Amino acid sequence: MKFRKFLKEKFIYIIVLSFILISTEIFLSMYDIDNWVMLYIPNTIIVGFLICLIIEYNIKNSYYKDMYNKLKELEEKYLITEVIKEPSFIEGKILKDTLADAEKSMIENVNKYKYLTEDYKDYIELWIHEIKIPIAASKMIIENNKSKQMKSIDEELEKIENYIEQALFYARSNTVEKDYYISKTNLTNIINNTIIKNKNILISNNINVEIEHTDYEVFTDGKWIIFILNQVIQNSIKYMNKETKTIKIRAKEEKEKVTLFIEDNGIGVKQSEISRVFEKGFTGSNGRIIGKKSTGIGLYLCKKLCDKLGLAIEFDSKVEKGSTVKIIFPKNSYVNL
Repeated sequence: MKFRKFLKEKFIYIIVLSFILISTEIFLSMYDIDNWVMLYIPNTIIVGFLICLIIEYNIKNSYYKDMYNKLKELEEKYLITEVIKEPSFIEGKILKDTLADAEKSMIENVNKYKYLTEDYKDYIELWIHEIKIPIAASKMIIENNKSKQMKSIDEELEKIENYIEQALFYARSNTVEKDYYISKTNLTNIINNTIIKNKNILISNNINVEIEHTDYEVFTDGKWIIFILNQVIQNSIKYMNKETKTIKIRAKEEKEKVTLFIEDNGIGVKQSEISRVFEKGFTGSNGRIIGKKSTGIGLYLCKKLCDKLGLAIEFDSKVEKGSTVKIIFPKNSYVNL
C-alpha cells in the first residue's frame, strides 16, 4: 500500500481539517491573543493529525503486506484467513470475517461438486463393469461360430473394449494415488502382456512387432503401465499406412534411469505439432485424415498417468518416417524404498 494512495483516501479528512484550522484562526483573530498562540494551536493540531495518519498507515500497511506475502506462498489461496493474524483495526476485522464467510461458502460448494463428481465416477465405473458382461458374452458367441464376418465383429468388439478401458482409466486418472501399487516389475512381461492384448488387431493389420533388450526391472504399477503402453501401440496401429508395417520395442538402461522406446514406421507427425501431442483433445493433421477417427485422449492420458506415477514420457516423429515414444523409469531412491 503506497502512502500517496493512502493520503488520497484521506482527502476528505484533510479538507475538513483545513476548514477547522481556518475557522479556528478566524475565531482567534477576533480576540487579543499572542501570535505564538495563534501559531501553536493549528500546528499542534496538524502534527497530531499527521502522527495519527502515520501510525494508522504503518499498522494497515504492515497487515496488508503480511497478508499479501502469505497469499503468494499459499497453494490454496482460499485458505488465506487460516494463516493471517487477527487485525487490530475495524476494517481489517470486517475484511477477514468477509473472507472467512466466502471461504466457508466456497468449501461447501467444492464439497458438493466433489460429491457429485465422485458419484458420477462411481456410476461410470459401474457402467463399464456392467457393459463388459455383454461384450464377453458376444466374444463367446463369436468363438463358437467362427467365420470371416464373426472375425470382423470380434475386431470391432476389441476396439469397443479399448474405448471402454480408456473411459475407465480416464475416470480414475485424478485419483491414481488411491488405485496403484508400485513394485518391481519386469519390462519384458509388461510388453508381452500388452502385445497379447493387441494380438488380434496386430495380426489382422499385418503388423510385425520386434522386441529386443527389454529384460530390465523397473519400479511401477503393472496395470497402469500396461494401459499406457496399450494406448501408444493403439496409436501406432491406427496410423500405419505402409506395406511393411513394423513396431519396434526396445529398452536402454543408464545410471539413473531405464528408457523404453516404442518406435513405428507410420505416417508420423508434423514437427510443428509434436509439442502439442500430449494436449487433451489435440488430434492435429492425423485426426483429419480420411478414414481415421481420433479423440486426442490417448496420449493425453498417457502423459497424465506418467506424471502421477513419477515417470517421464517423450514423443518424437518425422512425417512419413514414423514416431517414437519414450517412457523413462527413474531409479530414484524413494522408489526403491
